[in-house]
Amino acid sequence: MSVYSMTGYAHAQSTAPESTDRAAVNVELRSVNGRFLDLSFRLPDELRSLEPALRDLLGAAFRRGKIELRLTTAREAEAGWPQPTPEQLNRLGRLEGQVRGWLSDARPLSVNEVLLWCRGAAATERLDEVALQAARDGVQGLRDAREREGARLVEVLKDKLQRLRELAAAAEPMVPAVVQRQQQRFLERWNEALAATGGVQTFSADNLRERALNEAASYAIRIDVAEELARLRAHLDEIERLLNKGGEVGKRLDFLIQELQREANTLGSKSAALELTNVSVEMKVLVEQMREQVQNLE
Repeated sequence: MSVYSMTGYAHAQSTAPESTDRAAVNVELRSVNGRFLDLSFRLPDELRSLEPALRDLLGAAFRRGKIELRLTTAREAEAGWPQPTPEQLNRLGRLEGQVRGWLSDARPLSVNEVLLWCRGAAATERLDEVALQAARDGVQGLRDAREREGARLVEVLKDKLQRLRELAAAAEPMVPAVVQRQQQRFLERWNEALAATGGVQTFSADNLRERALNEAASYAIRIDVAEELARLRAHLDEIERLLNKGGEVGKRLDFLIQELQREANTLGSKSAALELTNVSVEMKVLVEQMREQVQNLE
């Protein structure tokens, strides 16, 4: 199943097959990220009644995102002007007679006004099915665009996942090395302390080593990041599983990114060496970059 982005653009057009003036409907759809499905419509008055059907169409195709749908109509007469029909002229004559019966000073209609009225009357031809077909084509185009963008985002996220795994693998052996260095420092400090006392109090080498090892053990507990790295790897595995599974994964990924950020922060707070600090900082940068991308996923 594909992963869909919430950003995309699509355009479609549908033409009435038997229209006397080649009537067509154009549809434009723009989509950006949003926490929920937020729909807005820009429709001409003659197609305003289609809003409920268009809302159902978009609601069935998308789950999240702020989507704007714009419909416009275009008509192009083959000869530039419509050919008035007898029915139109008879109706217009009756209307003009009624108006002049009430308003005797009203001037007669000109030829240009008659043609303009006939063009307007022709424009009342129902374009509902044409508009709905254009909307269906536009929705499919927007789904395709969001799918292509989603595929690109998945590749970006997988690259970040791989880099985070490499950082976690690099951080794991750093802690024992730091503990060993700290143990050596404890031994050196004890030796310095004994030398400063002039040998008044003597300690056996075994006791000295035992005290240094106890101090090092306490220090190792304070800086141990094994649990954080284990949880971080588990979150990375779950993120990769969701990306491979596809579907509506945006909200779940957003939660997992927060968990990744928490583990990276804890790793930084326990850092006792510059190397671990650098790893933590790079992890935070990668997690923040992932968060920005995940916010665009449906």
